[in-house]
Amino acid sequence: MPILLLTVLLAPPAQAARRTGEAEVRAGANGVPCFTISEREEQRGGAPDFQAITISDPGGKPMWKMAMPRERTFPVTYSMCIPYAGRVQALPQTPATVLEAGKVYLVLIEARKAKTAASPLRYLARFCLAPGTTASSTGIRSACAAGTRPVQGPAR
Repeated sequence: MPILLLTVLLAPPAQAARRTGEAEVRAGANGVPCFTISEREEQRGGAPDFQAITISDPGGKPMWKMAMPRERTFPVTYSMCIPYAGRVQALPQTPATVLEAGKVYLVLIEARKAKTAASPLRYLARFCLAPGTTASSTGIRSACAAGTRPVQGPAR
C-alpha cells in the first residue's frame, strides 16, 4: 500500500496546465478597440477556433462579453479583429460598458479547442485608452500604467 500511495503522489498530473497565449489590441474601424491573437501565436499554433471574448477591468468586473453558440465558430487569425461591443447583434453578448481613458482593461479570448497540445486555449492582453479619448475615438495606448502590453494604434 505505501508503494502505491508513493506512486500516485509522484506521478505527473494527467493534463499539464496550458500556457496563456498573447492577445493583441488594435484600433479598429473608427478607432474602436478590436482584439485578436498575436502574430507570433498564429505562427506558433495556427488560428484557434473562437469560443468567447471578455473585456474586464483588472478587478475582474466584466465590461463586455461575447460568445459563439455551440454549433458555430470561426478561426481567429492575426489579420482579423473582433471589435469592442461587437457588430453582429445576433451573437450572444452583454451590453458594452463605456471604457474610460487612462484606465487599464484586460481582454481574454477563449478558444474552443486547441490545434495542438501546446496551443493555448486562452489569449490575454492588457490595454487602455489614451487620456482625452473615448472608446469610439482613435486613442488606444500602450503606456497608461505599468505592465500594460504594447498596443498598435491606427496607421497614419
